[in-house]
Amino acid sequence: MTANTIVFYDIPFAESNLCWSPNTWKTRYSLNYKGLSYRTEWIEYPDIEALCIKIGAAPTDVKADGITPYYTLPVIYDPSTDKTISDSFAIALYLDTAYPDTPRLFPPGTQALQEAFVQYVNLRCIPRLGQFLRPAVFWKLPEGRSQEYFRRTREALYNVTIEEWTPRGDERVKEWKRVERTLGVLAGHYRVAKDEFGFLDAFISGVQPTFGDFALAGILKWCKEGFGEESDEWSDISSWQDGEWVRFINSLDKYAAVA
Repeated sequence: MTANTIVFYDIPFAESNLCWSPNTWKTRYSLNYKGLSYRTEWIEYPDIEALCIKIGAAPTDVKADGITPYYTLPVIYDPSTDKTISDSFAIALYLDTAYPDTPRLFPPGTQALQEAFVQYVNLRCIPRLGQFLRPAVFWKLPEGRSQEYFRRTREALYNVTIEEWTPRGDERVKEWKRVERTLGVLAGHYRVAKDEFGFLDAFISGVQPTFGDFALAGILKWCKEGFGEESDEWSDISSWQDGEWVRFINSLDKYAAVA
C-alpha cells in the first residue's frame, strides 16, 4: 500500500473480512476490476452516519421524515485527489474519470443503459429476496449495537418484526418460486447477450464485465453470504437456470478479493 491507497468503507458481519452487502460489493468489484490500490475499513451500522459526517461524505437519501439526511455505505476516500465519494454508482463514475487508463466500468455510450439496467435489477431482485435475506443478515451482524440498530431501524421501516419477516408455509413456497422466476428473467437477458456477442461467458455489455454485471453479482453475493454457502436457499439458487448464477459469479472471482 502507498500514501495514495484508496480507503473503502464497508459494513462488517460478525465473521471478519466477509463482504456481504450488495451495495458495497458493487464498489469492491469496481476497485478490484480497475486494479486500484485500496484498503477496507469496516464500519458497523450505528457508526455510519457519524463517520460520513466526519469525513465529509454526502448523504445518499433522506430519512422517513423527508428532511433528515440519510447516510449509507459504500463510501470511498481517495487521498490522491482528496475526494470523498458516496453511493456505488457515483463512485464508479468517479473511478472512470479519475483513473482513465484502467478498465472502464462504463464503456462509451453505455452509462444511461447501465443505470437503467441496475435500477431494473434492483427493482426485480431486492424486494423479492429481501424478505428472506434481511432476517438472515440480522443474525450474522456483530452482536450488540449492530443488531440493535438493524432491528430498530428495519422494524420501524417495514412495520413488522424481524421474526415475522420471512413468509412461512405455502406463502413461503410461493414467494420463493417468484424469486426463481425473477432470476429466470435475468438469465434470459444474459442468454441474449451471449447470442449477440457470440461468447459463452458474455456479460450484459460484451466480452468484458461492466458496472451492471457487478451490480447483479453483488446481489448474488448477498445471497451466498447472507444465506450461507451450505444453505438450502443458496443450493436452490445455484441449481436454477442450469447453474447460470454459479458460473456467473465464478467468472468474476478474480475481482472479488477482500483487501
